[in-house]
Amino acid sequence: MGLAEKIKDFDPNDLGDRSNTIFGLPFTPEEANVVIIPVPWEVTVSYSAGTAKGPQAVYNASFQVDLFDPYIPDAWKTGIAMEKVPAKIKQQSDQLRKKAENYISMLEKGQSPSKNKKMKAIQQEVNKACVGLNAWVKEKVLHYLNAGKIPVLLGGDHSTPLGMMRALAEKHGSYAILQIDAHADLRDAYEGFEYSHASIMFNALKIAKVEKLVQVGIRDYCEAEEKIINGSGGRVCTFFDRDIKHRQYNGDTWNDICDDIISQLPDKVYLSFDIDGLDPKLCPNTGTPVAGGFEAEQVLYLVQRLAASGRKIIAFDLNEVSPGKDEWDANVGARLLYRLALLTAKSNGKTPAL
Repeated sequence: MGLAEKIKDFDPNDLGDRSNTIFGLPFTPEEANVVIIPVPWEVTVSYSAGTAKGPQAVYNASFQVDLFDPYIPDAWKTGIAMEKVPAKIKQQSDQLRKKAENYISMLEKGQSPSKNKKMKAIQQEVNKACVGLNAWVKEKVLHYLNAGKIPVLLGGDHSTPLGMMRALAEKHGSYAILQIDAHADLRDAYEGFEYSHASIMFNALKIAKVEKLVQVGIRDYCEAEEKIINGSGGRVCTFFDRDIKHRQYNGDTWNDICDDIISQLPDKVYLSFDIDGLDPKLCPNTGTPVAGGFEAEQVLYLVQRLAASGRKIIAFDLNEVSPGKDEWDANVGARLLYRLALLTAKSNGKTPAL
């Protein structure tokens, strides 16, 4: 069946069709404008595991998402598709996660990889595997960028988008990262893992073409991370959760604060969204939940304003969705994913595009 015929026959008001792709949409990755790359990886998580199950859980929950959007006529025609969750990546993550848990347990008991050969071997194996994952992600993203698609990465833990950031630097040149997160993620090789989920932004800053990092909602960070922020010469601009709330208590509106956030960003923006940036009532099973954070619509309003500002959202990731024992976290993640995909496409002039 051709694309035009698929669109003609598709009823966006019907029950989500599980024989189609994510959200029940009828598009293949080759036909879609927005392609979601699932990365079920969580080797270096430092608290609770489960995020490697996130991509499949979000996919499963997506069929309950209504496709109507009052701000984007025929929103579903944007064209969104998702690749199959790669079983080999998930299997490798599960195997290495068990080793990493043993390593972290020994670390918590005061042992060190510099004096423990077993720990050193695990550390080296994990770091090597993360290099391989970064290369795999980069290759995937470049494939879709070169095909004129908007890539989206669905994790997994927050270490997963580094390869994507590197691919964007190759394709787009300089850009900024807008990070929604509870954590600063500026730790240098946290727990000895160079590509830890807690080191993603530390590693991102090594990419010369990442001209700025704007962090929003940060409320859990260490002194070393604060020193990096303060010593960055403005390359890192952080809107701490506490400061945002104090401004609101003193009468500033969220609209005003969004203006200040957006004013820090250049024309090209990559959105990196750790779901723990939200109030943990919306993501109670995420790996490292922290009290505070945003309502979902607050973040979506910021992204909507960003898209309306004339800036281009060149890609985005959504990470750290962990399903737990029910679908709640995945339900929230699926709705965020759909809205973010629409807003990203809109900022690229691709809605409706079919």
